[in-house]
Amino acid sequence: MKETRTAQARTDLRDSTDTTRIRRLVRTLAASLAAAATLGAALACSAQETTLRLVSAFPENSVYVKHLERWWQKLNTEGKGSLQINFVGGPRAIPTFEVGNAVKAGVVDLVMSPGAFYTNVLPEADALKLAEITIAEQRRNGAFEYINKVWQEKAGIVYLGRFVEFQPFHIYLNKRIERPDLTGLKLRVTTVYRDIFQALGATVVTTAPGDVYTALERGVVDGYGWPIGGIFDFNWQQHTKFRVDPGFYDAEVSLLMNLGAWNRLVPKQREFLQKQVLELEAQNDIWKKYADDEAERQRQAGIQVIRFSPEQAKSFLDRAYDIGWAAHIKASPEIATRLRTLISSKR
Repeated sequence: MKETRTAQARTDLRDSTDTTRIRRLVRTLAASLAAAATLGAALACSAQETTLRLVSAFPENSVYVKHLERWWQKLNTEGKGSLQINFVGGPRAIPTFEVGNAVKAGVVDLVMSPGAFYTNVLPEADALKLAEITIAEQRRNGAFEYINKVWQEKAGIVYLGRFVEFQPFHIYLNKRIERPDLTGLKLRVTTVYRDIFQALGATVVTTAPGDVYTALERGVVDGYGWPIGGIFDFNWQQHTKFRVDPGFYDAEVSLLMNLGAWNRLVPKQREFLQKQVLELEAQNDIWKKYADDEAERQRQAGIQVIRFSPEQAKSFLDRAYDIGWAAHIKASPEIATRLRTLISSKR
């Protein structure tokens, strides 16, 4: 009887030990399967191709869109299987002054636009025209980081980078002036030059670029503000007689991204996109030659240059920057003051 109980105890112990081992094995296998599933999901996520929708504030035939098109085609070639860009279109897809709302709300993922076209979403964006240092310098001195902080916190927009520089704005007229005085003239504007034009005595009219040709043709306006390049994209040279020198400010066209769309990218996709943007910015020197070529093209089209005296030119530029910054500091004192410190030169 004793031997039977002993044998039974040994059997029970063996069964108990086997059960414990099996349970441990099951737990280990379950953990391994869970880890494998997590890894598989991560790999699937990282391998999944993401397509970003891009819209332009400028028409499809503009020089800015054509330049960017070469960039996104290269990105699509190199980003197969990971990241792609689908160009939705220009103002026919989303009106010029609604691109800011579109990217903020996530209707599109990417927007190419100057700050002046989305001030309804972020008034501070127009201050980027006042930059007197390059985007490369802004990345080095903390300006780029600060801009991103403000853009993300106030509008849910990631400021990816700036791909148009060295494009001064000019006053284009159909009537000659002898000094920096626009009294009696009605000029087409955006927020870029509204304040300085008004300070010089002009009556101003705000329109999208697509409406300027008709306004000129019908004599609704006597001129307009625009960068050195791009007037031929809209055929405005047909109704333009004069360009005023010197140019002022610097046309800024940048890439913006919806913050949610940015956060949904996996790290490798973000790194890839940032690398592509930096490569785009590295091409910005092409705009210097483009400015020279466009000035010559305007000359050949019969557009005459009105040049101020050195004293008038300096006074005009000083006034333009002072007025530009004053408006921003009045509207957003802390941000504008910080931006002025970061992106102004020591003039």
